[in-house]
Amino acid sequence: MKTTSNNLSQQETTFYHENGYLLPEAPMFNPQKFDRLFQIFEDHLASRGTLKPDELDVPHMHDERLFEFLMADEVLDIVQAVIGPNIGLWSSHFICKEPGSGNKTPWHEDSAYWDGRFNSFNGIVTVWLAIDRATKENGCMGVFPGTHKNQTSEYEQIDTDHKIFTIQIKDSNQLDESNVVWFELNQGNYSLHDSRIIHGANANTSTTRRTGYTMRYFSTDLILNPEHPDNEKHKIYHCRGENKGNNPLIYL
Repeated sequence: MKTTSNNLSQQETTFYHENGYLLPEAPMFNPQKFDRLFQIFEDHLASRGTLKPDELDVPHMHDERLFEFLMADEVLDIVQAVIGPNIGLWSSHFICKEPGSGNKTPWHEDSAYWDGRFNSFNGIVTVWLAIDRATKENGCMGVFPGTHKNQTSEYEQIDTDHKIFTIQIKDSNQLDESNVVWFELNQGNYSLHDSRIIHGANANTSTTRRTGYTMRYFSTDLILNPEHPDNEKHKIYHCRGENKGNNPLIYL
């Protein structure tokens, strides 16, 4: 692996805000630190019980080892460059597609799953860290650039027993996939995407596993809706800066 370099340039931050995503070319963590995270993921995969490999949601809420990575300067410096100095941890998720998996991640905006939970979705970013190498063949993520500037799409329910991905953009089969930018990432590298951008992933048709660790952050200038039922037990954590939205942050 190359040496990590997590200082985004002004050109990179401008690109992110204009297009809704960014693909830096350096690993997130040094090899020793990445190896620790890799092993934690393997622990979660092995002990998942009846959960599907891509249903390992909010693992940090029962495994404090993950805060070493979620609160790391290597991550927060990047996040600060795109959403500002006031940062809260919203969620994290191990998303694993095993070889030959027929599970497709439907086209969606992350913000559609959080409808009504914030006063605004401007200032929420996902860091997608490649636990395994991600390619088109093994189901890497793809985005429609610039769609974070549009209004939220219309959705329909999916006939599925999946615990996470339950909705998709209505008439998503009419989306022109020639416009998609596919996020092919070397192991240890990462991408960034805005919570409002349309994205998804194809099934893994290869013989190699594809896993990402999503780390989601929000500007604490935003205001969490205290009356939304999904917010009652959801834990959010202070990472940096001020809590201008007076949110119920947990301070570690």
